Amino acid sequence: MKNESMSRRAFIKTTSAGAIAASQIIAPAYAFNLQGNTQSGKLAALGGKAIRSNKNWPEWPYRDQNVLDEIMKTTKSGIWCRIQSKTGTVPTFEKKYAEMIGVKRCVAVGSGTQALHTSVEALGLGPGDEIITSPYTDPGTIASILSARALPVLADLDRRSFQLDPDDVERRINENTKAIMPVHMMGQPAHMERFMQIAKKHKLLVIEDACQAHFAKYQGKTLGTIGDVGCFSHQSSKVLSCGEGGSIVGNDEELMEKCYTVQNHGTSKFGRTETIGPKYRMNEFEGAILLGQLPTVLERHALRNKNAKYLTSKIKDIPGIYPQKLYEGTEEGSFYLYCMSYDKKLYNGADRSKYFKALAAEGISLSPYIKNGLHKEPWVDNIINRKVYQKMYTPQRLEQFKEEMVCPNCDIVCDEEMVMLWASGPLLGTQEDMDDVINALTKVYENRDQLNKV
Repeated sequence: MKNESMSRRAFIKTTSAGAIAASQIIAPAYAFNLQGNTQSGKLAALGGKAIRSNKNWPEWPYRDQNVLDEIMKTTKSGIWCRIQSKTGTVPTFEKKYAEMIGVKRCVAVGSGTQALHTSVEALGLGPGDEIITSPYTDPGTIASILSARALPVLADLDRRSFQLDPDDVERRINENTKAIMPVHMMGQPAHMERFMQIAKKHKLLVIEDACQAHFAKYQGKTLGTIGDVGCFSHQSSKVLSCGEGGSIVGNDEELMEKCYTVQNHGTSKFGRTETIGPKYRMNEFEGAILLGQLPTVLERHALRNKNAKYLTSKIKDIPGIYPQKLYEGTEEGSFYLYCMSYDKKLYNGADRSKYFKALAAEGISLSPYIKNGLHKEPWVDNIINRKVYQKMYTPQRLEQFKEEMVCPNCDIVCDEEMVMLWASGPLLGTQEDMDDVINALTKVYENRDQLNKV
């Protein structure tokens, strides 16, 4: 009968998420034939027909004629360094980006790591100070702390949000703790309400690592504007990218002036060398690429949020795969990554690697993102054996530091649960592209009895 051949894609387009959720019988809710697939009951990895084939995701990094025009204009101008002109691409980007974020000042630098390190230095944090942050992040997060010769203390995660756990952060505060560096993982807000409460209670600074979280909003505020200072990355995979690059945003004019001075090898805007600082200036070509994207970047931001909302509305009803938990007050995400948690118990105990292999054969490539948390990397032994750290911290503190480098929730996320779709480009796709993702996830669940054969 015609109704029996109804495709999963057609079902997605015609059935509300509420109707799916209302079903109390899991198996029939997913018993659909897939359009054009005569082997819908067989995984592609085992010889069935793939859900998605010969299709490309939107190209990334994003570029259009406006971006190319800005690059050409800069090339012809001969102004390739920000100190050549007060109205060059970098100063202009700083002004426009600050307006878009909703802050008084922006200082552009060469990377997100540089933005974080500049902020740490500008806030006067250094030897003897401790900064609590996440083990589940790019190494640049702790590199910014180590570069200032402060001590990165890693707290564990909330397993479902992949974000720093406020309770574990508070447990690790001591007399040397001077700041918290929450990381807005995947471009979604960390639990900033709690972190700001903790910071106020213990008189701590808050540096927002918003490197993945451009234009994301939480409780009416744009990420990067909630703490004392906010930092972004503009590396090529990010949603606002220029190859490499970073920016610092804030409302404290004095602090932002210090940030400018630090990243300008310690030289202030008055031309006087006033403090210790590296040379982290963003170049004019990076500024041009960023400027070229600003007129349309919020359109792409809105499309990612629309597609992510659609994915979540469908995926939340597929057993054993859970969209990233969002904290109350989350309004928009950057969706640098679209992430989920995998529960192998509902997939006949199949290891996550088999799940990835099955989905890849269906034409949907997902990955685990970070192999292991930073608490398991060699830097820990490296610093406690360095003379500079041995001079700054007692043997007892360094021993305790290593002993407490334990983050079991992070280990589970890394080893078993994290499933992510890189989203900067893919979430700019069509609803049909999103349906391919949903169909592939659904097909693998329906055929979970085959997973251990993959």
